[in-house]
Amino acid sequence: MTVTLGIIRTLVFLYARISEDPRDKRRGVKRQLEDLRRFAADNNWEVGGEYVENDVSAHSGEERPEYDRLMADVLAAATQPGTRVILAGYHPSRVWRRRVERAQAIEDLRSARCFVAFESGGFFNMTKASDRSQLANLGESDTAESEVKSERVARAALERAQEGRSNGQVAYGWRRQYEYDDRGQVSGFHDIEHPEQAPVVREIVTRLLSGDTLIGITTDLNKRGIASPGAGQNRKHRTLGQNEDGSLWNKTSVKKVALRPANAGIRVHRGVEYPAAWPALVSPEQHARVKELFATRAESREKPGQRRYLLSWGEIATCGVCCGHLRVAMRGNAKRGARKPTYCCASNAGCVGRNMEALDRFVETIVVGVLSDPGASDVFQPDESAALAALERAEGLRARQTAAADDFAEGHITREQLRRITQKLKGQIDEAMAEARRLQPVDMSALDGLIGPQAGEKWKRLEVTQKRRVLEAIRMRIKIFPAARKGPGFDDSTIEVTWKGAAGD
Repeated sequence: MTVTLGIIRTLVFLYARISEDPRDKRRGVKRQLEDLRRFAADNNWEVGGEYVENDVSAHSGEERPEYDRLMADVLAAATQPGTRVILAGYHPSRVWRRRVERAQAIEDLRSARCFVAFESGGFFNMTKASDRSQLANLGESDTAESEVKSERVARAALERAQEGRSNGQVAYGWRRQYEYDDRGQVSGFHDIEHPEQAPVVREIVTRLLSGDTLIGITTDLNKRGIASPGAGQNRKHRTLGQNEDGSLWNKTSVKKVALRPANAGIRVHRGVEYPAAWPALVSPEQHARVKELFATRAESREKPGQRRYLLSWGEIATCGVCCGHLRVAMRGNAKRGARKPTYCCASNAGCVGRNMEALDRFVETIVVGVLSDPGASDVFQPDESAALAALERAEGLRARQTAAADDFAEGHITREQLRRITQKLKGQIDEAMAEARRLQPVDMSALDGLIGPQAGEKWKRLEVTQKRRVLEAIRMRIKIFPAARKGPGFDDSTIEVTWKGAAGD
């Protein structure tokens, strides 16, 4: 007698997904799950698991941890003898959008001898070629729909960028003003300065350029109770140390606000810059200087702690032998006296070294002498002509980028040609901006109130970061050469100091 082992039970695994739910209300996935439970009950299927992903796209390629867990559980359950396993979704588009992901799933489910069912209609046996073909063809229409939508959205985004219009919610520093037609319906909008937030943006940029630190600015903003850009927003994750309503600033949020091209009235789309339709909060020169400030720190690998010292790292003071940066280290003979902070060449060669206190006093004496002269204001009077010429050249190159984007949109050039043009012009724009930064005039804001007979007193009241900013403003450069003689005392004959307006400058 032959005994046939039949199906003992049918396990169904339910998957619900919604692409967009920014407010995390979860109404869509809740409805899907309710319908799927009823779908399973009507067919007398045993539910093996429920998997929900809210506000997650299946087309963009972002991670879907619940989908990965679903597939793992389905394939594992299929190894149990006498069990028929079904993967159930509300609609094919809720489970798969990308053809590569769908094709891999079909192959995996075929090998595991599983089934696929949809509450909206359709039941597919993955062991049958005809069912697999039908499922693939059904899903292909979903993929094509997503791709057409993506192309339409991308073209609309390019048009908004070319017109300088903002994309998405209003940025910190501005407020949105809506326009209405004769019927009272919204016909458009434009962004204007926010009366409370715009001054905060300007303050952050100004303080950074005057030598203040990210930590100092962050602490001050939180102490004054000024709400951060993320205040009151519903976020999936909060930064470590952030309060419940997200109103606290941190160094990252301050830095992001300071570096936004939008501050200078620049709209960026796919790496290409366009003139923005909203009002600028800072000048292009200020924005370029802030970018240069952080770029210099990154290139020099300067650590925030190093800015405690007047001449460490940066371009202010360098080794006269290898032109390397200076760092501070404890040097001296412990047997003959205490080891003292010393400026040393940062390279392993250790070309030069000078007592930190003595070198600081020497440099400060020169700075105070320069600033005490009332005629210094004439020497440092800004001449923007050369820097402005470089900025105008950069703007002309950006206009050519915009024209290339228009040519691509109208079909005059190919995508590859647009990419090559954009890349080449970007390099030329970067060169022009670098030249503008090199030729930019002295930042008179860093010297505010310092020039004149009271320079010495006011200098003593400055923080180290502010003093460094003054040295940068007057273009002071110090080169330290090896000492000409041994023994005690500070040898200033091996220190070369130059600044704007000095003899030979």
